[in-house]
Amino acid sequence: MAALAQAQSAIEPPAKPLPPAPVSVTAPVAIEVNARPIPSFDPRDRSHVRFGSLQYRSGLVLTSPFPGFGGLSGLRLDRKGERFISFSDKGNWFTGRIVYRNTEMTGLADVEAAPMLGPDGRPITARGWYDSESIAIDGSQIYDSRVYIGLERVNQVLRFDFSKGFTRSLGEVVPMPLAVKKLPFNKGLEALVFVPGGMPLAGTLIALSERGLDANGNLVAFLVGGPSPGQFSVRRTEKFDISDATLLASGELLVLERKFSLVEGLNVRIRSIALKSLAPGALVDGPVIFEADLGEEIDNMEGIDAFVTPQGETVLTMVSDDNFSLIQRTLLLQFVLVD
Repeated sequence: MAALAQAQSAIEPPAKPLPPAPVSVTAPVAIEVNARPIPSFDPRDRSHVRFGSLQYRSGLVLTSPFPGFGGLSGLRLDRKGERFISFSDKGNWFTGRIVYRNTEMTGLADVEAAPMLGPDGRPITARGWYDSESIAIDGSQIYDSRVYIGLERVNQVLRFDFSKGFTRSLGEVVPMPLAVKKLPFNKGLEALVFVPGGMPLAGTLIALSERGLDANGNLVAFLVGGPSPGQFSVRRTEKFDISDATLLASGELLVLERKFSLVEGLNVRIRSIALKSLAPGALVDGPVIFEADLGEEIDNMEGIDAFVTPQGETVLTMVSDDNFSLIQRTLLLQFVLVD
């Protein structure tokens, strides 16, 4: 039991400020990433493939001899679900492609690590900007888009124009509402979503806090730019915190959440919230479409994205942050949305 408690406690983010990061890279470098398949999301019953509204597709445990690999806090995929942009909470980019056999993920290829660069051209870690925790993309091609990165501990957002050098581009600070600066230390901006044209709130950057609470104990969130900027709240239930979000073409905002306790261990879930319900002053909520705990193949799940296959299936991809811990794992999981 003591070992289990120790393993579970490593999932909870540290309360102290991060020190200068020894695993941050200073220049782009090609790296090797190894993958071990996860044959079943439920190791107790391989025939169990349906989990709420999701059906397990495939999964990988990722490892690398490169010491800076890990701490993955989010990802965004291209329309085929192949090319990806990911990043660590130590201020590193990770890019490459997912390799498939039919619909099953088998590994990663062409992986490169690169430092996130600030407005001055130096790695953002040089100015003490750590805990890069959230990502959004404005554009249809991930390698030629404007990429937003949320920095939790300083509660700032950087925008990178990937058309100007890809991961070598410089981040510029995005003006944010004053209330963003008041979010709690280590529980600040945790999820970003950019709303594309043709949808309600087109041109808006949605920013969700991990555990910034309003006067009623609900989760604070923001609409930045777009047709109706302002602050709103996401109903908090069962002590879950937000860890990421993604937007479906159907107009549903899928919010990935997690909670941890020494009694219950780690739990993750996904809620579906209608984009059209978001408005300044609104309190929004939606049904839970997926739940899992340590009985399934989960870890500290911090990133989620979606793509649609040529057959019309919506595939959700989730990634975990191993906190650079030997007793945690970097997982890449895929599910098909069936309801």
